[in-house]
Amino acid sequence: MSIRGLKKKQPKTFKVKIITVDAEMEFSCEMKWKGKDLFDLVCRALGLRETWFFGLQYTMKGMCTWLKMDKKVLDQEIPKEDPISFHFLAKFYPEKVEEELLQEITQHLFFLQVKKQILDEEIYCSPEATVLLASYAVQAKYGDYDPNFHEPGFLAHDELLPKRVLRQYQLTAEMWEEKITAWYAEHRGIARDEAEMNYLKIAQDLEMYGVNYFPIAQNKNHTDLLLGVDAKGIHIYSINNRFSPNKSFEWSAIRNISYSEKELTIKPLDKKAEVFKFFSSQLKVNKLILQLCIGNHDLFMRRRKVDSIEIQQMKAQAREEKARKKMENQRLAREKQLREEAERAKEELERRLFQLEDEARQANEALLRSQEAAELLAEKAQIAEEEAKLLAQNAAEAEQERQRLEITALKTKEEKRLMEQKMREAELIAVKLVKESDRRAKEAEHLKQDLHEAREAERKAKQKLLDITRLNYPHMVKYPQYLPSDTRDANFDKGSVKLDLKDIDLKRLSFEIERERLDYLEKSKKFEDRLKELKSEIHALKLEEKQSGLYS
Repeated sequence: MSIRGLKKKQPKTFKVKIITVDAEMEFSCEMKWKGKDLFDLVCRALGLRETWFFGLQYTMKGMCTWLKMDKKVLDQEIPKEDPISFHFLAKFYPEKVEEELLQEITQHLFFLQVKKQILDEEIYCSPEATVLLASYAVQAKYGDYDPNFHEPGFLAHDELLPKRVLRQYQLTAEMWEEKITAWYAEHRGIARDEAEMNYLKIAQDLEMYGVNYFPIAQNKNHTDLLLGVDAKGIHIYSINNRFSPNKSFEWSAIRNISYSEKELTIKPLDKKAEVFKFFSSQLKVNKLILQLCIGNHDLFMRRRKVDSIEIQQMKAQAREEKARKKMENQRLAREKQLREEAERAKEELERRLFQLEDEARQANEALLRSQEAAELLAEKAQIAEEEAKLLAQNAAEAEQERQRLEITALKTKEEKRLMEQKMREAELIAVKLVKESDRRAKEAEHLKQDLHEAREAERKAKQKLLDITRLNYPHMVKYPQYLPSDTRDANFDKGSVKLDLKDIDLKRLSFEIERERLDYLEKSKKFEDRLKELKSEIHALKLEEKQSGLYS
């Protein structure tokens, strides 16, 4: 067969892009494939066996629609794209996740989808519950909390809380991270699948979990109600309240569901009960509602029947897998505990070693300091010894100086006493000189008085002589040149004798007075010189006393 013949026999294909919550895949599909063929291919690629929960969703004209399994892919109203995009999502939700979700991949896909719905605010969750759910999500992603590795800021790039919660409270990202980390630290030892299962167990109790909402009206003109379809039944809500249904129909209480054009009818099992009718916006909505009702009702009835062989095998395998994982986790936990204990022991030994090294280093440093201190003390001792010798020498010199000063002081005292005695004698001499000076002054006064009296007597004698001469020689008085020379000479000789006598006494007295005055001046000068010498000696003694006081 030729190559051209082989090419002709190859089937025609089209490309499909499958988008899961955390990945994308591309497949080549044959033109004749039905929706189930593509769905089975995706499930095989994911290793998924619990296929009844999932479906392939696409968006057409703004409305989300599920790919029909019994019709060809290309015969359905799908987007004309290349490749054609489908979202692999959970279409139906379990009533009890812990009992119904058997495979780990199933749990993981549900966990990712529910987490996204909570973050996108498709499922309402209280702020406290969102923090707890975020802590389980962090445990599933990062494993056990390690403060040395998970430092502040390690959750900065993770989306863990709905924007509504972040807007509702005025808390910083660091504060939210601190709250999440406080819960996260308590989940130590929980494996990833357990953390995801705990997340789903909390989420399944939320009012909006697993509910598909559709706007409906009780008449053709108004859309004032919401119809919700979930794993337990059909619920009717007011337009502004998606939490508490106004009316509910459990699957076990519904006898029939049918639609005609835009009208949908729910017939209860009790024939006496009122039939509920409502209107949707378009026929496609009724078809989608009916499709979801049929699928949820089938699962509801299956849960209440005996499990099929396949389900029993899957549950047994799931139990074995859980037991194996539990044992493995216990073994890993023991190994981790032993490793942590070994690490703690190693850290303790390292700490002890470091402590011992530090103590040894400190001891060496202390020894070096002790040696340096000993050397310093030796130097100080030598210096102290030299200082002691110097002080002893200084003490001896000081003692000699003290003795000399004592001797000097004694001499000074003796000299002072002699000087005081000399001063007293000088004072006595001065007093005597003063007295003598007074006496001599008085004698000089008397002598002056005697001289004055003598001169007065001489004047009187001369006057008397003149008077006698005038009486004896009256004619000679006016003309003394005519007197006889003998008489004149004789008379004058007598007077001259008397005058000479008187002059001699006066001269003698004057000479004695002058001599006494000169002696007095000389003695006074000598006395003043002596006083000056005494003052200089006393001043020198005072300086010596001050210096001796400073020395002492």
